[in-house]
Amino acid sequence: MSAGRFITLEGIEGAGKSTVALALRAELEGRGLDVLLTREPGGTPLAESLRELLLRKGGEVLNPAAETLLMFAARAVHLDNAIRPALASGRWVICDRYTDASYAYQGGGRAVSTALIDQLAAAVHADLWPDRTLLLDLPVSTGLERAKSRPGAPDRFESEQRSFFERVRAAYLQRAAREPQRIRIIDGQGSAAAVVAAALAAIADLLPAAAR
Repeated sequence: MSAGRFITLEGIEGAGKSTVALALRAELEGRGLDVLLTREPGGTPLAESLRELLLRKGGEVLNPAAETLLMFAARAVHLDNAIRPALASGRWVICDRYTDASYAYQGGGRAVSTALIDQLAAAVHADLWPDRTLLLDLPVSTGLERAKSRPGAPDRFESEQRSFFERVRAAYLQRAAREPQRIRIIDGQGSAAAVVAAALAAIADLLPAAAR
């Protein structure tokens, strides 16, 4: 049995993560790999319930610390009930967001202390970081324009101001600069085909020989 690999996709709203994730799954399955496509927050019934709480607008105030704790609670459930079992069985996992998103959204966007996020990451998954993270990067103005075209009302995060997403993007780029081997920056402004091709190239070294 070949070893499973853990691939994550990151980026601001409108970066195209969902589109790329679907295309990557199709490409990898076409090469004979067994793939789990999942997302955060969410990925299991219980974690999806926590996602609903996190994205819901209105009602009581959810302060940044509480938001961060809920994110990691959902992540712990997701890891135990979906990601770890899939990897252990040799499946590849493609996940739309992971802990880098907490450093970007809660750390960069909400100014939650890096120390708190470090502690929670160590407690929840000290032994499990992605084999490769694809950061789909594009200007905030472009991402927000794309996000506006989505059906339905914007959620609590999508309703944030441009300055919030500028901070999120800056935090992502800072993490990529610190971990260039794991985090590969993909230009999210190109055509869908070009972005998918770049994403595939960024994980090519992880593929088993039979799937290259």
